Amino acid sequence: MIELLRTNDPVVLSFVESLLRDAGIEFLVADRNMSVLEGSLGVLPRRVLVAEDSAGQAKELLRGAGIVGDSGTP
Repeated sequence: MIELLRTNDPVVLSFVESLLRDAGIEFLVADRNMSVLEGSLGVLPRRVLVAEDSAGQAKELLRGAGIVGDSGTP
């Protein structure tokens, strides 16, 4: 799996999850519970991971939604 996005913004994370789910792209949100372990309140970013064979489609989807720029970074 490759990292598609890294964010600590819960709104962006929810939107990305919705986009990927609606497109039928399987994904994993890593580090979702790390802030609980560290004792902070959402300071640590969550990573959205997708399979390598879905990465191109997922990046294009996020680019079209204005989540990431042409360089592939938010």
